[in-house]
Amino acid sequence: MAKPSIAFTCTECGTAHKKWAGRCDSCGAWNSIIEEAPLSQGPGRGLGAAKGRAVPLSGLSTKDAPPPRGHSGLAELDRVLGGGLVPGSAVLVGGDPGIGKSTLLLQAAAAFARGGQNAIYISGEEASAQVRMRAQRLGLADAPVRLGAETNLRDILTTLDQERPDLAIIDSVQTLWSDTVEAAPGSVAQVRAAAHELVTFAKRRGVAVILVGHVTKDGQIAGPRVVEHMVDTVLYFEGERGHQFRILRSVKNRFGPADEIGVFEMTGGGLAEVANPSALFLSERGQPSPGSAVFAGIEGTRPVLTEVQALVAPSTLASPRRTVVGLDSGRVSTILAVLEARCGIPFAGLDVFLNVAGGMRVQEPAADLAIAAALLSAREDNALPAEAVLFGEISLSGALRPVAQAENRLKEAQKLGFSQAILPDGQKIEGAGGMTRRQIADLTGFVGEIFGAG
Repeated sequence: MAKPSIAFTCTECGTAHKKWAGRCDSCGAWNSIIEEAPLSQGPGRGLGAAKGRAVPLSGLSTKDAPPPRGHSGLAELDRVLGGGLVPGSAVLVGGDPGIGKSTLLLQAAAAFARGGQNAIYISGEEASAQVRMRAQRLGLADAPVRLGAETNLRDILTTLDQERPDLAIIDSVQTLWSDTVEAAPGSVAQVRAAAHELVTFAKRRGVAVILVGHVTKDGQIAGPRVVEHMVDTVLYFEGERGHQFRILRSVKNRFGPADEIGVFEMTGGGLAEVANPSALFLSERGQPSPGSAVFAGIEGTRPVLTEVQALVAPSTLASPRRTVVGLDSGRVSTILAVLEARCGIPFAGLDVFLNVAGGMRVQEPAADLAIAAALLSAREDNALPAEAVLFGEISLSGALRPVAQAENRLKEAQKLGFSQAILPDGQKIEGAGGMTRRQIADLTGFVGEIFGAG
């Protein structure tokens, strides 16, 4: 019988190695490679050739009711979760340091507890007195939330098993350590073991568990990617420190739509919900000015209007600057190339600055037309119509391509007082009447019709 091979794994990055080494070739960490126990042999080959039990199988059709949901008391959080917290679900929340993750979850725990549910908040980063001080500052000191400060995973699981809460918040998973894993807290092995144990507990006891995760300098949740695969929902809390707006974005959700967003405003009393984010993002928009275009976008199931701002100025540098905030810089470079190649409008020797007002991040390709319009408006020093919104995808040939959910985009724009829409030719629209629609086939036609140039 062949001897099972021994596996060596880096505790920092999770890379598997065939033999032990002092330094990991993938991440460069020293003394991070440990020996892992080999997998057990397959069925029929182990000691005594014992057989496993047969797994019961069932069909796809079901008469079971959808899982019940517990409302957190924060409508924006419930929206991102797909309608509320599902018992037995595991939620992972990530975000930059100081962005407001702990504040949001403490407010959610307080609202959940005030609704008659049993909520436990376990802090591994702060002492109980520090969490109480934050609760007093937020006006949550009277909420019946039970608080604990612990990093030992075994003690936390024992406490949760005895208390049987409806909601358990662990802040954060990187601070936990298990005595069965020979690695430092925060390492890949510890994070993986802690997440596995907590997710298993959530499924076994029917407890909704929310885990807070640190993020790397690239904005991704620190630790192995397997943690995101284990949990049911992954949320990112985004925002710029210079802005008061915070966006809770769902990137994975087994119980609801992904890419849904919830918008909050950071105030002195904590995070306040924003029911109409479009009006908030456009609240500081004054008279029409060159370089400003309003984009009618879709975030999950919610239409959101944002302002794309551009500034084009002569450059004294050999390589002009391209500064992009809130947009994909690669997409912006592609649009600049299409404008030059298909429309004959060069941006060589010009500095280009692009920004999405309010700290919003726009990722969908439907923003291409608004980006091109803002760039052209800034370059030609010609303001776009104040009552117009734009959306449409630009292909490499310069053609404008239709996008999804055009009706919802137009209804949101009409609700906020916009009366004109500039969109691709061939865009199918049902409903949303009352708006003037200017449908254009390609980018060359857009430049000629809107800016009077060709």
